[in-house]
Amino acid sequence: MAAAMSYEQLPMDWVGDWSGRRRKQTPQRCAVVDATSGNRWTYAELDERANRVANWLTDVVGLKAGDAVCFIARNRVEPIDLYLACGKTGIILAPLSQRLAAPELNDLLARIQPKALFHEAVFEDRVAELSVPETVMARVTWSDDGPGRYEREVLATSSANANQPLAMDEPFLYIHTGGTTATPKVCVVPHRQMIWNSVELVVSAPEGLANRVELLFFPMFHIGGWNTFNPIFHSGGTIVLLREFDAGQALSVIAQERVNHFGGVEAMLTFMAEHPDFANTDLSSLEAITTAGAPCSEPAMAPYWQRGIAVVQSYGQTEAGPSNFLNGRLGTDNETLRAHHDSVGTSLFHCDYRIVDPETSQPVAAGESGVLLLRSPHNFDGYLGDPERTARTIDADGWVWSGDLACEDESGYVRIVGRADNMFVSGGENISPEEIEAALMDHPAISQAGVVAVSHDRWGQVPAALVVAPETSEPPDPDQLKAWLKERLAGFKIPKHIDVASRLPLTGAGKIDRTALRQHFE
Repeated sequence: MAAAMSYEQLPMDWVGDWSGRRRKQTPQRCAVVDATSGNRWTYAELDERANRVANWLTDVVGLKAGDAVCFIARNRVEPIDLYLACGKTGIILAPLSQRLAAPELNDLLARIQPKALFHEAVFEDRVAELSVPETVMARVTWSDDGPGRYEREVLATSSANANQPLAMDEPFLYIHTGGTTATPKVCVVPHRQMIWNSVELVVSAPEGLANRVELLFFPMFHIGGWNTFNPIFHSGGTIVLLREFDAGQALSVIAQERVNHFGGVEAMLTFMAEHPDFANTDLSSLEAITTAGAPCSEPAMAPYWQRGIAVVQSYGQTEAGPSNFLNGRLGTDNETLRAHHDSVGTSLFHCDYRIVDPETSQPVAAGESGVLLLRSPHNFDGYLGDPERTARTIDADGWVWSGDLACEDESGYVRIVGRADNMFVSGGENISPEEIEAALMDHPAISQAGVVAVSHDRWGQVPAALVVAPETSEPPDPDQLKAWLKERLAGFKIPKHIDVASRLPLTGAGKIDRTALRQHFE
């Protein structure tokens, strides 16, 4: 008997059939809640919707495995329909960010060459500006203003089982990333990556995820949205959708739906804690918060610790995760949480990592910073149409060059200390913006800080900082702030310019938009 091919390459019935398999396990359990409309769907209902959408795409439009479908929308059930339908059929789902400008979206459309385009009605004007490729065979609008084509035609298609055998190494998602510093990269995410990362997160949750009621903040054009959805769905938990982040609505929904966990970025935590309803909102169901996207400061975590809610950091990359590290061993003790609040913990169960010197690629000693390398079965498959960039990111041994600077202490706790490509030289000295940001956020009158390099006649480049004060504090005096920093940082690291703002410019992933920050100072 001939030996079977690799199981990553072997088509199997279960691969991508998220809704069909979960329907067999827990058909009547609540799977998704739309907090805006109040609608709820069981796993059986979502599987029926997924089959209808899948059959419409294949039998009516004529799409086949390997074709791409794009959408532009906020968090709502219809993108989930597409995600589950594409999983059944081998069609590739390529979400597009509504936060990108028309030229950026046109560039992505030209490279992806989708066969269908879906969009939410609120983005009609944005879509009207686009140069839609001739490859697009169908265009559908999603609206809250009564039944449209999607309801009358797509969801009226046969609900017969549409599942097809797929291999784990077949592409599932095209996720764009890095759109604020250069042409957006399009990551090819195979089924294998989403399957393994789901397993990682299920293994990392000591109580499991079947009883999780998860509030989904991360946008569905970002891998964080699907990385939140997937393991909860995989386990049979409940996902609560918000169209987009709103601090007051988020607090209300946590109390109403008895949400017990959410993931977010620092700005979200800060806005919620500063909202006038925070003190009086019933948060007794909320057990834990996981931060992601960028390091989170202690002041942003503290209001939740004080209410008995564990807040820990995590870390991941679209190319190597989406999740790679989780600070899950801290428990809920406030003293322990505070002691290691700036750590992302250690790597997930099935993920290898190294911290290496960027010049020699040799491992650095404990306590020293270096570039973080990652290797796991949930690495991506490269950048769409860009083999050279792919070769620079992932080597022959499977190590992904993260570009992030990390440091591991003697106890094995890892901290992310900056970006290798954010570092700049001032008068011959290397400066990490993230180090200065961390120092600034230790000041009681600062809740957020962003640092970039600006040109200087004498030193070439010098640091400049934009800071945000909590609503409960007076804005800090820049000169007094510089004097305070001199006790904590070397003189060449003190920002030459410090401006105060109401908020920092952020990317769609919740990270500091350094391009916009440089434009501010220019």
